[in-house]
Amino acid sequence: MKTTIITLLVLSIIHCSSVLFAQLSNEEIKRLQSRAEKVEIIRDGFGVPHVYGESDADVVFGLIYAHCEDDFPRIERNYIWAIGRLAEVDGKELLYSDLRSRLFMTEVEAKEEYAKCPAWLQKLCVAWADGINYYLHTHPDTKPALLTHFEPWMTMYFTEGSIGGDIERVSTRKIEEFYSGESATTNDHGYLPESEATPFQEPQGSNGFSLSGSRTKSGNAMLLINPHTSFFFRGEAHVVSQEGLNAYGAVTWGQFFIYQGFNEFNGWMHTSTGTDIIDEFEETIIKKDGQLYYEYGDELRKVDSKEVTLKYKEADLLKDKSFTIYRTHHGPITAKQDDKWIATALMWNPSVALQQSYLRTKTNSQADFHALMDFKTNSSNNTVYADADGNIGYYHGNFIPKRSAKFDYTKPVDGSNPETDWQGLHEVNELIHVLNPSAGWLQNCNSTPYTCCGDDSPNKEDYPTYFASFPENFRGMHAIPLLKNAENMTIDKLIRLAHDPYLPGAEVALKSIHKIPIDLFDLEYQKAIKKLQKWDYEVSVKSVEMSMLRYYIRTFYASGKLPEDVRSFMEIVNYIGNEAPQELCIEMMTEALNKLEKDFGSRLVKWGEINRYQRLGGSVKQEFNDSLSSTPIGMASGNWGALASFGARNGANTKRIYGRSGNSFVAVVEFGPKLKAKSILVGGQSGDPKSAHFDDQVLDYAQKKFKDVHFYKQDVLKNAKRIYHPGQQ
Repeated sequence: MKTTIITLLVLSIIHCSSVLFAQLSNEEIKRLQSRAEKVEIIRDGFGVPHVYGESDADVVFGLIYAHCEDDFPRIERNYIWAIGRLAEVDGKELLYSDLRSRLFMTEVEAKEEYAKCPAWLQKLCVAWADGINYYLHTHPDTKPALLTHFEPWMTMYFTEGSIGGDIERVSTRKIEEFYSGESATTNDHGYLPESEATPFQEPQGSNGFSLSGSRTKSGNAMLLINPHTSFFFRGEAHVVSQEGLNAYGAVTWGQFFIYQGFNEFNGWMHTSTGTDIIDEFEETIIKKDGQLYYEYGDELRKVDSKEVTLKYKEADLLKDKSFTIYRTHHGPITAKQDDKWIATALMWNPSVALQQSYLRTKTNSQADFHALMDFKTNSSNNTVYADADGNIGYYHGNFIPKRSAKFDYTKPVDGSNPETDWQGLHEVNELIHVLNPSAGWLQNCNSTPYTCCGDDSPNKEDYPTYFASFPENFRGMHAIPLLKNAENMTIDKLIRLAHDPYLPGAEVALKSIHKIPIDLFDLEYQKAIKKLQKWDYEVSVKSVEMSMLRYYIRTFYASGKLPEDVRSFMEIVNYIGNEAPQELCIEMMTEALNKLEKDFGSRLVKWGEINRYQRLGGSVKQEFNDSLSSTPIGMASGNWGALASFGARNGANTKRIYGRSGNSFVAVVEFGPKLKAKSILVGGQSGDPKSAHFDDQVLDYAQKKFKDVHFYKQDVLKNAKRIYHPGQQ
């Protein structure tokens, strides 16, 4: 490893150089203008782009152009992260996030991967780059933070739909310690640097429900699409081509496929999986004749090495740092444990992953959808499914390596033993999946698949333990009884069910408070305690009980009086509700009420006064301010079992808490002879504060009032507010 300063520039020069656009030739401009003429974008009353084109490639061009109009900064940000160049924008502390990207794929390898794509996919990748570059050409006032020209190979870095995907589970702290040879100077960085490493971190997951016709009023199957993601990192879109594409749903900014959505025939909802799909292998390294080798059975294999150079911003300088990165056949070296090097194996098949992500949107039957699962690249997600033929289904992932039962893969295994190697992948029919359960419903809330459809659920004993590691959670516990009792469901009834206000975690946490005689509390606190003891555990903007509960559990956590083995949110809640000594509960509740009064002037504060939605600007790094306008939200964290998740926490200098993740794009779909759907998008379609669609869905979002989805061309035209070709201002 070596460090050199290659460029000494003041920040103003760095900025100027970063926004110099690649000049397009006249011939290139004419080509892009001709392509734009083949694309029609229709914006409806909420700014949702309905993109029509002759070919799929035309539609990809128009889709990414429209999304650049809506939020180019987030598109650029996603690719700066994905290709490993964050440190050039945010500084040295992101250097090892960038290195992590390059460990799995260098730029040269990304270009090689792109070259392996089938011709039809290459056309889409070219159209994607064309769409962004044409947007930049026609919008000279847009100032990129770094990327001024986009290339088709960049799509190989961001193929699966999740914002971070599997790679984010690889520790940047351990990478730094290995490749710097020193103690790490930073913590692990998630995609969003504001991520909170405590038990109260909002679960980055989702809910998916599907109902068969036996549960619906119309007799048609229905699907709930309910991602719980970082706010403002997915847009809504409708894409239609003359080559069979007609899909609607959520698109992660910068990608060109509908990630969670539906077409006229079927729909798909992805939830984060608990499947064990990442393993670590301990490599025994031998240095011989100046070369590095690793032991594998009776042989020595040469360690693969490459030189990569990364740039990073430091003060007013742009520096670079070179690394020699190492790989074995198991994967890149990402850590060291004692005298062993650790190689990390995960799903890394960009071209095939992108094919699966795109082709999924064009499936037209359950058999078609099931066959596509054989691509085996949907590694970080489960899939909840429904279709127009009345089928409902659930797939618990579709990428699971075959492993020897002799070894414990929850820990690093001996990479020198060939028996520890992955023995290919499990076939889809071997995995946990359910089709048309007699219960007539399916659900996954990032919880165990063994309760996905009540008594019809798969049997845990029939599968290896590594097929599913997530336990039941409060959201799963909440969803199951609701779905068991669901009858004559309509779109509006399913929306209400998905926003059911009951919080099972609250009921557990307050068991101990219910057992405490009221006179054991000081007289001045008894009014508040009586309210808690009468609470129905339903959250709303008027709920003072939810305010007290939040302060109570956080006071407990901050006290340092929890047992050492109580770490997760559910463990904390169960301990406080079932095991904590009475005297300690009284002490913690008293402290919590005092803190609540100090912060808000009362012990009886409505939840909506504390729990807020605020969007002050289009910045990727959101700031919050108690003195500025915000909207009360009557939802709560998914940690408590809230199906409609609203993950909120304090800003840098705020008493109120503000939503950052949870319900983002949500849709309910009814299939049948004619598709019907409603949706909501947190905030609005645009990331531009000057746009009418920056916050035009906020009040509807707070009131759980969904908008109609315009799917058929006649409805789209009837509700059109603007019709144009890319490049027309």
